[in-house]
Amino acid sequence: MCNLINNLFYLCFILLLIRALMSWINPDPYNPIVRTINMLTEPVLAPFRRVIPPIGMLDISFIVAILALQLFETFLVSILRQSGLCF
Repeated sequence: MCNLINNLFYLCFILLLIRALMSWINPDPYNPIVRTINMLTEPVLAPFRRVIPPIGMLDISFIVAILALQLFETFLVSILRQSGLCF
């Protein structure tokens, strides 16, 4: 159970990292891969973008989203370990 959760959070981290890197190179927004990555990461990034304004041209919502996901993963896995669902 914990391995599955860790893998899902790792996949989310990789997708967010790819999206951040894509924002630097500005790929074709109609590319199916770009659209899929945007579709998968936007629900995670949108709440942070509403709360955190960009600093100049720097959007720090990616950083805050990654940190929040890591904290949530740690919290969730610790709860599952305490309940005996993870070893």
